[in-house]
Amino acid sequence: MYSIYHFFKHLVVNKATLRTVEKLGSFSFATKMLSCRNEGVFPDLAIKINPDQSLFTGGELIELKDSVKSYTVSSFNSTIPTGTKEINRVIKGENSTIKRQMEEAGDVIDSLPVRDVFYLVRGKKQHYTKVALAHGSFFETVKSSSLISQSFEQVLNERLQEKGLGIGGSVKDLLIDIFSEQENFSKVRNVDKASVKLRFRIMTEVKAEGNILNPKKYPDILDNTVNLIIPCHKPQDEELTIKRFTAVFNLAHFKQFQIKHHLNGYFTVFQQQF
Repeated sequence: MYSIYHFFKHLVVNKATLRTVEKLGSFSFATKMLSCRNEGVFPDLAIKINPDQSLFTGGELIELKDSVKSYTVSSFNSTIPTGTKEINRVIKGENSTIKRQMEEAGDVIDSLPVRDVFYLVRGKKQHYTKVALAHGSFFETVKSSSLISQSFEQVLNERLQEKGLGIGGSVKDLLIDIFSEQENFSKVRNVDKASVKLRFRIMTEVKAEGNILNPKKYPDILDNTVNLIIPCHKPQDEELTIKRFTAVFNLAHFKQFQIKHHLNGYFTVFQQQF
């Protein structure tokens, strides 16, 4: 059986190593439940798809975020954090290494076209450690297309104001729409007679309100704990989450509670001390 809950079980069973391993990427993840593993390319890990998807679909995508000297969430390079992702935007072409790895692991990739995204976040401060396996919606409070377009609109407005220029609403809207999709400007560009290529990259940094490790914003995420964090925006969300959790764990061994995201509603937390 494969799912983010079974992945979390492996973390809990090996929590002593999870706490002390020098680099999070060096942790011995359970390879038998993974369909791919990469470094420096999203996703770092992916869970295999369950053939029987009645309770657990599997197929979750996981990105590792490691801060060994502070309770900060390390920046997201090139890939904006998201709660779900279309798999065809990940595998990108017939020669994709990720696609090949998933197929060799036995996945029927198209059987689960939209995947949940999780971030395994570890922070270390002095002699304390916090680990959180958080659903991507904890960081995605605004859709990436809106985040990009509104940021670009701020740049456009600032430059027009500096130069004392105006621009028609339809032209402005068109420009903002063009830059609402990261793929439109993140490709490598070749310029005639230039000896270098140019590619724009987006770096995303987490605000205090979205930092699950921040003790002032989220004091219930205690030092020396490992946490699973799942959205529960509707009552049925929490019911399904608990049903899945108790199919894998004895709930009595965990502290279970809700936290309120400062920008994105409630999340269910399952917490255990190191």
